[in-house]
Amino acid sequence: MKRRDEEEFMTFASARSAPLFRSACLLTGGDVHLAEDLVQDTLGRMYAGWHKISTIDNPAAYTHTVLVRTFLSHRRRRSSSEQPTDALPDTGAASAYDPALRVTLLEALGRLSARDRAVLLLRFWEDRSVEQTAAILEIRPGAVRNQSMRALARIRDILGRDLSELVSS
Repeated sequence: MKRRDEEEFMTFASARSAPLFRSACLLTGGDVHLAEDLVQDTLGRMYAGWHKISTIDNPAAYTHTVLVRTFLSHRRRRSSSEQPTDALPDTGAASAYDPALRVTLLEALGRLSARDRAVLLLRFWEDRSVEQTAAILEIRPGAVRNQSMRALARIRDILGRDLSELVSS
């Protein structure tokens, strides 16, 4: 890789690391270690093909596509001996948001399938259209709509129908 390309990639990676990490945390249900691994894998893939990737219209969107696909392939090939636990690790920094609500939502997302989490993340966290989500996941738009509806119903079942009690005033 040429020095100019390498510097350009480093600038891009620095700017996109935090948004990628946030998305990866949501995909993994709050598993920050797996989220870090996914971001590193994604950035490694981006680095390997940066010469071609840097010429596309929106490399940031492509990077999120690579992240989601990396997550889904990781879930399919999960052959490690790691076992999920019911406790979330300490996050460290204090948040301006309600921490109990955040933990509740992350636990609820963690109980969904990988595909359901990916659909919810793309549609509602990243505010992608049905068509964009379908393209990223390589499924039909109708399947995205159905899966979104089912995933939201599962979240409601997990959290209970009266969500107002989860939100603190």
